[in-house]
Amino acid sequence: MDLAIVIAVVVVALSFDYTNGFHDAANAIATSVSTRALTPRIALGMAAIMNFLGAFLGQEVAHTVSGVITIPEDSHGLVIVMGGLLGAIAWNLITWYFGLPSSSSHALIGGLVGAALASGSTVEWSVIIDKVVIPMVGSPIFGFIVAFLLMLAIMWIFRRRNPHRVFRGFRLAQTISAAAMALGHGLQDAQKTMGVIFLALLTGGYVSEGDPLPLWVIFSAAGAISLGTWSGGWRIMRTLGRRIIHLDPARGFAAETVAAGVLYTTAFAFQAPISTTHTITSAIMGAGATKRFSAVRWGVARSIVAAWVLTFPAAGLVAAVCYWVLHLVIGQ
Repeated sequence: MDLAIVIAVVVVALSFDYTNGFHDAANAIATSVSTRALTPRIALGMAAIMNFLGAFLGQEVAHTVSGVITIPEDSHGLVIVMGGLLGAIAWNLITWYFGLPSSSSHALIGGLVGAALASGSTVEWSVIIDKVVIPMVGSPIFGFIVAFLLMLAIMWIFRRRNPHRVFRGFRLAQTISAAAMALGHGLQDAQKTMGVIFLALLTGGYVSEGDPLPLWVIFSAAGAISLGTWSGGWRIMRTLGRRIIHLDPARGFAAETVAAGVLYTTAFAFQAPISTTHTITSAIMGAGATKRFSAVRWGVARSIVAAWVLTFPAAGLVAAVCYWVLHLVIGQ
């Protein structure tokens, strides 16, 4: 019975990884597509490949995710993980349907916390605060400010150059910045699924605390998020690429470069599972605000921020309901 539940949890975790890919595909490529630096299919193909490669760059974020809750090492613990995953998937699909770029990362962690609270398990609040809440608040603010400053620097450096030539150069540069963003997305988001699978294997007694991630876990998580990215996320791409602000190539490059830098820094220096969605969205707003603050469609931005705020509790609530239903059905 335990093995069957472990397999079910792994399948659901990879399903979440797939939804993460198509939900967050826009993160890496929306700006490049909207500025016509890349065609949609080329951008998606590049993002899928870079997502796959990024999953192999580290395991720090995965270990952070696997440590956010402490659950019983039996089939009941596996039911808790399953409930958390189902809550995260449900919220991903809801926000995808409405075209809102919410955070898959915080949906996952909110789901795990909601299922843990519903079961009476221990939530590691110190890890949540230090590794999730503080980076969740800090990374968008940092992304906005640095993207704003970088774009101001670009505007000053190229102030006497021909705008058409400058934009042509930045369209080429966006190929690199979009690839860096996609690599960072794989580094951050594929590891979150790896962390959940590791938590399930640990709960089932198939690995020990401190063991490295099994290679098959890394490959399967990388493959799932890559396939999800290839399937695209056109609704959210419209929101990021057009509805917040109409970007030019220079601003797209600035936003992608800053967002990619934040993803790498938080993953390697702080082991923090931050939201790629929050980071790129705030960077787009920061770069766009250099035109003038009124150029940013702040009404759309408010809707996105509302989705951010709701993600953690909403995914947690859905996960708690999923846990109670699973608990009744499976009897664990």
